[in-house]
Amino acid sequence: MTDTNGRDPDAGQPGDPLEADRSAEASDPAQEAAELKDRLLRTLAEMENLRRRTEREIADARAYGMAAFARDVLSVSDNMQRALETISPDVRQNTDAGVKAMIEGIELTERELQKALEKHGVTRLDPQGQKFDPNFHQAMFELPDPSVPAGTVVQVVQSGYKIGERVLRPALVGVSRGGPKPQADSQVAAEPANDNATRVADA
Repeated sequence: MTDTNGRDPDAGQPGDPLEADRSAEASDPAQEAAELKDRLLRTLAEMENLRRRTEREIADARAYGMAAFARDVLSVSDNMQRALETISPDVRQNTDAGVKAMIEGIELTERELQKALEKHGVTRLDPQGQKFDPNFHQAMFELPDPSVPAGTVVQVVQSGYKIGERVLRPALVGVSRGGPKPQADSQVAAEPANDNATRVADA
């Protein structure tokens, strides 16, 4: 229906805001498509991040899920080792066949236990002669020993274990004191500081 001037009264006036909004909506399909594309890309990125995070969590659960159980099993291994250490070589050699068989059975059981732990990613830390590393070792005492570099593990009181890249139990060790400084430390101290390295560190 039109008025006397031939215009549709429902079409709105030339200055009508509603008419301007309709024109804007009709004239911006490219902007709407760009917004939809942006939302799609964001959603895809979030889904990819979620997938990667889920994969990491599953991998961690597989690798470290048995940590509590493995920690409990370590005490069994420790007791076996202590029992074997109390048997002197003379006793092993002079004892009767039945006792020898029992000792060999304990040793076999302890080896099989270690293999089972290694199969599930649990490895023993035996740092005898290595440089003390607070990430994997726990120092119990110091021993004066000038024949080895200071800070060297000279006695292992209790073996440590790690599962994957995480420490399950630090090794309890005795550390040397009074010897020469480790070669790496003395070499670093003797060399002049690199100007470029200093600048990078300051930056």
